[in-house]
Amino acid sequence: MRPLLCCLGLAMLLGPCLACPSACSCSTKKNGRLLAECAYKDLQEVPKGLNSSVSILTLSANRIGWLGQSSFVEVPEVQSLWLGYNQIGVVEPGAFALLVHLKNLDLSHNKIADFPWEDLRNLSGLQILKMNNNRLAGLPRDAFHFLKDLRSLWLNDNELTTLAEGTFDNLPSLSQLQIFNNPFNCSCKVFWLKKWTENTSVSITKGGSTLCVAPSRLKGRAVTDIPDHHCVAPSVQLTYLSNLDNTVMYDGLTLTLHCSVAGSPPPEIRWRIQTSSRRVEINGPNVARDGNVKQSQERFLVFKNGTMAIPNFSKEDEGIYTCLAVNDVGMRDVSVNVALAGSENPAEDLLRDDPQASHLGGRSCYKGDEMDPSGAGEKLVIVYHMPRESKSRAEGAVPQVHLGTLLLALGIMLCC
Repeated sequence: MRPLLCCLGLAMLLGPCLACPSACSCSTKKNGRLLAECAYKDLQEVPKGLNSSVSILTLSANRIGWLGQSSFVEVPEVQSLWLGYNQIGVVEPGAFALLVHLKNLDLSHNKIADFPWEDLRNLSGLQILKMNNNRLAGLPRDAFHFLKDLRSLWLNDNELTTLAEGTFDNLPSLSQLQIFNNPFNCSCKVFWLKKWTENTSVSITKGGSTLCVAPSRLKGRAVTDIPDHHCVAPSVQLTYLSNLDNTVMYDGLTLTLHCSVAGSPPPEIRWRIQTSSRRVEINGPNVARDGNVKQSQERFLVFKNGTMAIPNFSKEDEGIYTCLAVNDVGMRDVSVNVALAGSENPAEDLLRDDPQASHLGGRSCYKGDEMDPSGAGEKLVIVYHMPRESKSRAEGAVPQVHLGTLLLALGIMLCC
């Protein structure tokens, strides 16, 4: 019995060293961590039979081409995982998700084009991530969002043409970043990177090698040298167009708003309408050159020049109309609250009921009028429509004149 107990005790002491694949060399470091050295072994997959206590696993310089969900299930305690200089081209979702103790991950010098970025959500303790010399062509904006302890990030020598603004936000511990030798398209989509590098304390290794490949006028120029005038954030101004030309018939009041934008590159114009019963978003013009209108949005006519027309404007169309100007540098928006009222003499009623309208002097608002920037109050357009009984009286007095719609503005000019 006594010899048996001695053998069992010895087996327990030697267990970590004995549980080691034949292709690997396993040992215990001075700090008590178990090292599995499996580099330069011509391995085509992650070896089986690794001890569950392994904290350092070296698999560099092999011929591993694929990582599956169960590739590292035997080493849940691993803290350092070295996989550089392999032929990894496929990484299944979940391959790294359970390695919650991981601090160092090296995937450099492989063939990775697609990566399960969601796996990084569980690796909040990761400090070093090397993904350089791969085939990454893009990154999700939130790829590294949960890596609060990340200190060093290597993304150089990939196929990145752009980076989404905010990619390196939420990385309070980041001190070293490598993004050189990527074929950046220096459109205004990466202009934020220039501004970020000017204000960050992060060391950007070989920053001078972070060069533009396109467009041709910036080829060979550092990303940090993109000229400021090349990219200008949008500005936007909203005006209204009235139809007081005495030619508009009574039936069919049309409200027309015009959105003027500026910026570089030229901003796209989008509209957002919020009424009491619905919300509508229109991303771009819906009236074609031939006059055809998209069926789903035919209530609101949006033209390429930034004009919106709402035929047969009614109480149901009251609400907030927002014009958005969007380009690669940013977005600006401006809104107006449109209300409908009825009166035989709307100008007099407006001046009597709303002192803030007095600066209009009772004048009519003609095509192209803007809201007075010196005015105070809410951004509001009140649309007056002459009742049908007034129409009868007007027709009796002056049958040849057709009084139309009167638009009066309260408030300030709507510009960014």
